[in-house]
Amino acid sequence: MSNNLAKSSITFSLMTFLSRILGFVRDVVAAFIFGASPGYDAFVLSFQIPNLLRRFFAEGAFSQAFVPVLSEYQATKSPEEVKTFVNHVSGNLALILSLVTIAGIICAPFFIYLFAPGFDPSGPRHVLASAMLRLTFPYVFFISLTALAGGLLNTHGKFAVPAFTPVFLNICLIMASCILAPYMHNPEMALAWGVLFAGIVQLLFQVPFLLKLGILPKPQINWTDPAVRKVLYLMAPAIFGAAISQITILIGSLFASFLIAGSISWLYYADRLMEFPLGIVGVGLATVILPTLARQHAAGAKQEFSKTLDWGVRCVMLIGVPAMLGLFLLAGPLIATLFQSGKFTDHDVLMTTQCLMGYALAVMGIMLAKIFSSAFYAMQNIKTPVRISVFILFFNVILNALLIRNFAHIGLALATSLTSLLNAGLLYRQWRVIHGFRFQAGWNLFMLRIACASTGMIIFLWFLSPNLTAWLEWERLQRIINLTLLVVGGGILYSGILFTLGVRPRQFALRTN
Repeated sequence: MSNNLAKSSITFSLMTFLSRILGFVRDVVAAFIFGASPGYDAFVLSFQIPNLLRRFFAEGAFSQAFVPVLSEYQATKSPEEVKTFVNHVSGNLALILSLVTIAGIICAPFFIYLFAPGFDPSGPRHVLASAMLRLTFPYVFFISLTALAGGLLNTHGKFAVPAFTPVFLNICLIMASCILAPYMHNPEMALAWGVLFAGIVQLLFQVPFLLKLGILPKPQINWTDPAVRKVLYLMAPAIFGAAISQITILIGSLFASFLIAGSISWLYYADRLMEFPLGIVGVGLATVILPTLARQHAAGAKQEFSKTLDWGVRCVMLIGVPAMLGLFLLAGPLIATLFQSGKFTDHDVLMTTQCLMGYALAVMGIMLAKIFSSAFYAMQNIKTPVRISVFILFFNVILNALLIRNFAHIGLALATSLTSLLNAGLLYRQWRVIHGFRFQAGWNLFMLRIACASTGMIIFLWFLSPNLTAWLEWERLQRIINLTLLVVGGGILYSGILFTLGVRPRQFALRTN
């Protein structure tokens, strides 16, 4: 069956775009109601810990181990054998998640102490974060089973539903902030309840679609199934590799717990903006490309495999470069327009702007790492990216320790960027060494065109964007109008230069069998 990867990627990206827009609404609401307060610091940490585990058991290590094996089974086994495999995986996963969730709830204060040693163990931030973590930890159970459902839908070419599902997290958090928070002694506690409800809703949302396709799992615990053992074998070393970006951000929060109150929140708001292009482009491409690469590897189609990987990297460069530059050049206007109101002060805008400028470089590194990692996972080679991730993790800790001394929270953001770029570079180098990967013809001309278009966009944004002081003096409507003109104008100029230089959409309409 012919599958247009570009069309699938666009569908996934559009659904993700809707989720990210609601995510911005959620963050704007949170900034207005909670600001960069100690209580919001506590919530950010209590949500980052289950988010890290989500990368292990959800779209991270589990998906990257499960999808290739499932694709292999679908290509070589009978439908009954595939269903049995899925039932066994879902049963074993549910059991593991139940045990992890119970342990997390019991040991919540220990986790807060472990990941935020700068919080006074008897202080309000530690106590509040521990209480929040007991509510947010079950999110790992529900969202991981949601990821299992999403993986099944993706392998059947249904990318829109899993991509739309995160919308419910944003809706639940917005409702918790606006409706529940005013009635709670600690308003930030409402956000923790919102996370819990969101996990339940996201899982239930996908059930009807699984039923329609006739692929709803019937969980069965079976540790002797060879396919289940293979998933576990692939998953175990993938844990570090799949969650490396989340681990580095959590390490940043760990160091930030020793800085002044609000530092964790500044890093969080900046990270949310950095995650916008990553979620739409990086995650979208990696999600769509993984099943295709797995099928091509299983079929022994080496040339098609290489062509698909090359296509993924080209897409990252085409969109990732202007996204990175735009975040850096428009960091102040973006933060001021989206967040400056209510309890989010001018000082918070300045501090968060500095974080976002430090994070901007990470966009390209994380996107490229996702594409190259997907290629390794598709070949069921988990050890190579994991070895790189372990090295990257130690490198990140050292960078954080060095840069925090002179640059405080800015140094933590910059450490994440440098780490992500090194990670992508090492993954690419290993692809060349182990698999002899070479880019397809035409890359020099392609990069020259991107460089010309990017230069034009930089000049446009540099000369037409006022300084941050002016943005802070404007009313929000004026900020929105000016920011829209800059973003749309920069995007049109970038696209126009590329079109003039011969880049056409049809050149990215890769079709695979």
